[in-house]
Amino acid sequence: MSAIIDFFSNLKILWMAATAKPVQSEDRISFPHIVEINAAENPGNPALICEGENLTWSMLNQRVNNLAVQLQEQGIGAGDCVSLFMQNRTEFVICSLAATKLGAVVGMINSNLSSKPLAHCIRLIDSKKCIFGEELTEALSQVKNELDLKEGLDYLFVRDPMSDEPASHVPDWAIEINSTHPDYSSAAPVSAAQLGAGNKAFYIFTSGTTGLPKAAVLTHKRLLTIGNMSAKMVLRLKPEDRMYNCLPLYHGTGLMVGLTAAFLSGASTVVRRKFSASAFWADIRQHDCTAFVYIGELIRYLMSRPADPKDAQNKVRTIIGNGLRPDIWMDFKKRFDIERIGEFYGASEGNGGFANVFNKDCTVGLGVAPAILASYDVAADEIRRDENGFCMEVKEGDPGLLLIEITEKSAFEGYTSNDESEKKILRDAFKAGDCYFNTGDLMKTVDVGFAFGQKHYQFVDRVGDTFRWKGENVSTNEVGEIINQSEEVSFTNVYGVEIPGADGRAGMAAIVLKENANSIAEIDLAGLSAHIQAHLPSYARPIFLRIQKEMPTTSTLKLQKNTLKDEAFHPDRVEDELLVMKPGDTVYSQLDTGYYAKIQRGEVSF
Repeated sequence: MSAIIDFFSNLKILWMAATAKPVQSEDRISFPHIVEINAAENPGNPALICEGENLTWSMLNQRVNNLAVQLQEQGIGAGDCVSLFMQNRTEFVICSLAATKLGAVVGMINSNLSSKPLAHCIRLIDSKKCIFGEELTEALSQVKNELDLKEGLDYLFVRDPMSDEPASHVPDWAIEINSTHPDYSSAAPVSAAQLGAGNKAFYIFTSGTTGLPKAAVLTHKRLLTIGNMSAKMVLRLKPEDRMYNCLPLYHGTGLMVGLTAAFLSGASTVVRRKFSASAFWADIRQHDCTAFVYIGELIRYLMSRPADPKDAQNKVRTIIGNGLRPDIWMDFKKRFDIERIGEFYGASEGNGGFANVFNKDCTVGLGVAPAILASYDVAADEIRRDENGFCMEVKEGDPGLLLIEITEKSAFEGYTSNDESEKKILRDAFKAGDCYFNTGDLMKTVDVGFAFGQKHYQFVDRVGDTFRWKGENVSTNEVGEIINQSEEVSFTNVYGVEIPGADGRAGMAAIVLKENANSIAEIDLAGLSAHIQAHLPSYARPIFLRIQKEMPTTSTLKLQKNTLKDEAFHPDRVEDELLVMKPGDTVYSQLDTGYYAKIQRGEVSF
């Protein structure tokens, strides 16, 4: 009977996808307008739960209105850009809603950033104001002299209710804003009803914020389109559902497929600042969550914990995310009794993606935009072409470079930089005049049985000079440039290597030391370690270092990486010195055979 019900449910989803009118740029609908609608239709229903604070839709909308009036008084209006630098919490959601309600664009700054990458992001999007959380005051204070923002005018401070600091702790260079301020409780509400879907809503930063990040444009149209896909086609949420969201809201997965999906379905959201493997299921049970959003590493951490008789005792029926690898898919589904896994594929800046709408195992599902897998030479790091210079489609089941056609319905909104946008576009790919978005990812088709004739796909790997670690894309070139700034280093070649039991690829750097230094003992290793710690976010810091006397290159002077990737950190294949940053350490140490064996046995959790 369940198979019959599932068949007709999937048939309904196909019919909805075929007949539903997509959001148009001219439609008067937006991210904050969804909250207004929910507040009008179901004012007393729960909307947002975080750190002991429970807000109904009416309460959330009121808090957003309060803050929007304050932001107006600070001169924020349509078209302005406002940086938001804050950890996951209630005020993060309220600030993003209040600013977009005014027609402003919110730059979602990675809360892990500091130093030059932080200053770069704020400058890149021409921020008029910077809203920041009390918890990140120190990081921002260290870069404010590098910014064009005025002290005492352009920095907007938001208290952290979990802070141990005294109530009066507001920096003298900032102005406090407060969504609960009683003076604004009776102010005329700001309406989002006339805000068009084609307006810019957010800038989402790509390339892992490793020194030279790019800001991808995200309109309300694309935000709501992806949110609808997540809510209706994959998760199939209802107003009584409750979403658990511990992913960073400055990223597309947490924001678009998590928070926005819950908003669109009228479901409530439990927001947690950071993922905790030990607290995850306790939170789920405490709040009666029926859904959650994930990345592959999160699932890997949950699976690495000791089995508990209560593992399957939860109300979760549906989840959505990306990066759940086939090797642990079925074990996870069975152990925690998960009914529906909505694995998807997509990029914050991309013009299309894939979603597992039919609940097929070990697949990212079917495409929502026209796509082709092109033959790719991984060793040469280039697309294979025929005698006429056109790309060639791979055979069914073979891995190929995913190219998504740019059409009116699958538009590429690009970055803030036209030059960076153009680099992602492949023109005259399969025929003269066509245009494709180059994802930079290898995919393949997989047989999932009966699926209404729809092709299903599986993610294979990143190509080129980017790898994925801890749910972040890491640019090897940018990491190398930052390490090269150390006085102890002459040249750096960065690449990703596989670690047993871990998702993605961990960073490894082959380093040529400064002039006249032949071994690690001849440099300031603590200084080099401190430089890497200070200038790179945790996920972009190389876990392994390989000390080389010279940097191998190709005949065209390109850095050789394939041999380095193959040899990785294996002592039996590498004659050079190998170092490792052990979990909890702040200085690299020699990688000895005993510790290497522990890594190979999966006993080290990086």
